[in-house]
Formats: sequence, structure tokens, C-alpha cells
Amino acid sequence: MPDQTKVVVINTKPFIALTAATGNLDVLRCLYSRVIVPYEVANKIRAGGRDAFGVEVFEQSFWLDIRPEPKVLMPYLQNTLDSGEASVIKTALQLGINLVCIDEILGRRTARLSNLNVTGAIGVLLKAKSAGYRISIDAISRMREHGIWLSQNVINFALTH
Repeated sequence: MPDQTKVVVINTKPFIALTAATGNLDVLRCLYSRVIVPYEVANKIRAGGRDAFGVEVFEQSFWLDIRPEPKVLMPYLQNTLDSGEASVIKTALQLGINLVCIDEILGRRTARLSNLNVTGAIGVLLKAKSAGYRISIDAISRMREHGIWLSQNVINFALTH
């Protein structure tokens, strides 16, 4: 069994943001022994079709652990979050994984209330940078060019670390 401290369950927006920032998902592969993608998240990524941004990179990342079945969600999660965030939290809880990668505020708050550790796309980039992975300052600009909204506080934090 892989070291559970090196396992992450990831949501849609961080995939898109990391693809925009780096052009691939290699940063995830370098940092984590296992990257779990809930069925619902995989469907959202693929929803725009083969030509949608990030789909080709996602499909080429053969090392991702894409879950084959949808989750039956608890009513609280189903009525509070979108299906991606809810399935990330449910998958992590079911598999005993303590780290999730979610960018949306409500999803992050709900994950923390579920006793999960939370990171996001910027957190992954900062962790990769501290591990010696080359991260360009242009990563944030590329994320914004692809419609990834980042608060000024997050940008300032990223630029100072």
C-alpha cells in the first residue's frame, strides 16, 4: 500500500489550473505516489470534448488513479457542494486518504470540517518549488489567461513564498 501521506484526491479546478500553469501534470506525479481522480471529476474534465483545454493532458496522464464508478453522496455534501468537490471529499473519507486538492472556498471549508487536510493548485506549485521543481513566475499569469480566478491575497502569498 502506498504511503498515505503521499496520496491526494484531486478536484477539477486544480487540474485545469496546474495544466495552465505548467502545461502538464508532471508536478503532481513528482510530488505524490498516487493521485486519485473521482469519477465525477474525470467526467467534468472530459465534458468539453477532446478539444477542451486540459483534456489531452488529462488523458495522457496514464498514471492517474481514475475511479471507475460514481459516488453515492451524502445528502449534506450533495446539497452543499458541486459533484466534483463532494466526490473528492467522499472518496478521501472512504479510502482513508487525509489530503484533498480543492481550490473552491466552500469545498475547502467542508473538507476541513470533515477533518481532511487541504491544498490547492497554488499549494501544489509552492510544494513543488520547495522540493526543487522549477516553477516559473509566469505560472500565475498562465493560470489567469485560462480563466483561473485567484484572489490578490493568494497571488501575493504565492509570490512571496
